[in-house]
Amino acid sequence: MKLAAWLLIACACHAAESYPYWIAPCTSQLARESGCESGDPELAEWALAAWQRASQGSLAVTKSASEEGARIRIYWVPGNQRLYGETHPLLVNGKPGAAIHVRPDLAQLGPDIEATGRKDPLFRHVVVYLTCLHESGHAFGLPHTAQFDDIMYSFAYGGDIVEYFMRYRRRVESRNQIRQHSGISASDQQRLAALFSLPHR
Repeated sequence: MKLAAWLLIACACHAAESYPYWIAPCTSQLARESGCESGDPELAEWALAAWQRASQGSLAVTKSASEEGARIRIYWVPGNQRLYGETHPLLVNGKPGAAIHVRPDLAQLGPDIEATGRKDPLFRHVVVYLTCLHESGHAFGLPHTAQFDDIMYSFAYGGDIVEYFMRYRRRVESRNQIRQHSGISASDQQRLAALFSLPHR
């Protein structure tokens, strides 16, 4: 059999891992409670799509018809603990999933972040997008790292947090350009590839 035929068979046998997702709409009430904006669900969708692209076919993220059927669920929540987001594990139809809580109100994330976002509205979109990207990385099973260049970097290691977001902000000139710049580092992508090459999923 020719090599091309073997490759087609191998590709057919390696189906992408399906992750149905559900993202809470930013209703007027939720906006008052959490500080979310109407375009935030789109930023979350872009974050999930970025991981799908980075997986090179190992992940398939699709919109779920219901919250209950989604392996990944993203919520906009209030908070004043300077926590950008949290991810909690779920079991959905026997498969691992996650509930992601994102705090989109920059006023609750410290004076430096708030002040930068007040001067630069695009910075605020960057913070929300990268938070969704980081937390959805956890949803796919990626742990924190100590590498400042990684999207999975943990702020517990310190560093200039405003600069962490600003280096990405300097790469985009408009909100729509966020779709073109994943924010996922090469080492993030390598860890994702290693994770989904394991046979337990």
